[in-house]
Amino acid sequence: MRLSNDCMRLAWAAIGVSVLLVAAFITGVARKRALLHGVIDVPNERSSHLTPTPRGGGVSIVVAATAGLLALTWLGAMRIQLLLAIGGGGLAVAIVGFLDDRRRLSVAVRFAVHLAAALWALSWLGGLPAVRVGAEIVTLGWSGYVLGLLAIVWVLNLFNFMDGIDGIAASEATFISWAGALLGYMSPVSSEVTWAAVLLGTACLGFLRWNWPPARIFMGDVGSGYLGYVIAVLALAAARESPVALWAWLILGGVFFVDATVTLLRRLVRGERVYEAHRSHAYQWLARRWGSHSKVTCAVLMVNVLWLLPCAVFATRRPSLAAATVIFAFAPLVLVAIATPGRREAND
Repeated sequence: MRLSNDCMRLAWAAIGVSVLLVAAFITGVARKRALLHGVIDVPNERSSHLTPTPRGGGVSIVVAATAGLLALTWLGAMRIQLLLAIGGGGLAVAIVGFLDDRRRLSVAVRFAVHLAAALWALSWLGGLPAVRVGAEIVTLGWSGYVLGLLAIVWVLNLFNFMDGIDGIAASEATFISWAGALLGYMSPVSSEVTWAAVLLGTACLGFLRWNWPPARIFMGDVGSGYLGYVIAVLALAAARESPVALWAWLILGGVFFVDATVTLLRRLVRGERVYEAHRSHAYQWLARRWGSHSKVTCAVLMVNVLWLLPCAVFATRRPSLAAATVIFAFAPLVLVAIATPGRREAND
């Protein structure tokens, strides 16, 4: 379907508003259903919250974002290949997360679905695209599939790991999506990736009405896994058209990437079971130290906007320095992640 430019702008605006309202509405419905059926996250010694709270509200993000992407495809603003890469694997990840929110699935089942979803996306995207390192464009070939597989699965799971206090995962996803769209507007990235990112962030914003501290419903695995998956796919799709885009998107997600990776490595060194629930992330330690979820979530947003976004813009403007900018942007975050929760939970 082809429309005039003015009609397309009106259609995009209508889709955006609809996605926002649908996400907010479905979150409210999901909260009522969760309370009715006892899908409640009850606090324990590993929790960062004190009040029993319904979970699974992330289904609203899945439904609203998927509907918006379908509308973009119908309008001819998105290729079917990108829709299938996002929608097919994204829905599979969301479904296994939805089931896990209600009755715990085995790690093997979840991991198998995550791998299958990542392979699905890479098959439609054509593997990991060429990456710019300094003045060179590095083509990865078959190894790109391996690295892309690991990257998607890791981003998918780190969003799950980092969804531990009110508002942090949804606000982070909103920032990454909208900032990624802004960078796409500044560089030769197609409008389909830009608009898909805008809609994903808009869906998260609708959910945030219910999840901002103090949260009235949690996202659950259905939402966190979906967000991580879609953000990873959008980053790879953007990188297919701009070799520097992968570095820029990596910088945008710096808080989550650094905290999740440093915490995982620390727990491995300590011999802890990395697949078990815990609260030893830097953001969780800060929430306990400050006695506030909102302060930590706002602090993360400030780091994103005042530090990581300028670094990502610089990387986009100076492609030859993009890889080095990642190290520059991550360095202070690594120091904070190492220093902040430097003690075991029992000693906090």
